[in-house]
Amino acid sequence: MKKRTAKQNIKLKGGIRRLKSAPRNEIYLVLDNIRSMYNVGAMFRTADGVRAKKIYLCGITAQPPREKIFKTSLGAVEWVDWEYRKKAIQAVRELKEKGVRIVCLEQTDNSIHFKKAKYEAPVAVVVGHELRGITNDVLKLADLTVELPMHGRANSLNVATATGIILYEVLEKIPK
Repeated sequence: MKKRTAKQNIKLKGGIRRLKSAPRNEIYLVLDNIRSMYNVGAMFRTADGVRAKKIYLCGITAQPPREKIFKTSLGAVEWVDWEYRKKAIQAVRELKEKGVRIVCLEQTDNSIHFKKAKYEAPVAVVVGHELRGITNDVLKLADLTVELPMHGRANSLNVATATGIILYEVLEKIPK
């Protein structure tokens, strides 16, 4: 067994030109007041991994160019489109008006196991503040609320880790 280089991996994907011009998946990511720039960078990297269409950075969420975001994203901030909104509710309303289904990753009395959910494109995944979660006004607009099961003392995973799990689940389950 021999590890591939980054250059070999890009070649297997058809090269940089193909990657730049290939269509992105109808997946959006809304970051509702994410306080850690490292988490923001990690979520850019994951969004690039699933070829998400756009990230909405909302509220206190830091925006590029920031060294901590760039470092953690490994340059994905240059590949994934993003926009800033003062409040996440603005981004969610805009997406809903365009017919995008809103999926909130949050523990609520209505949330279902993320594996049991039916995901349809176009879809926006909303994730929230590391301690307070998604704002209530955004939750009210959710078409679906999903959660990751936690079997230990901790009640949640790191937001960037949880985002990676949910985005790959959405990518796997949306009809192609």
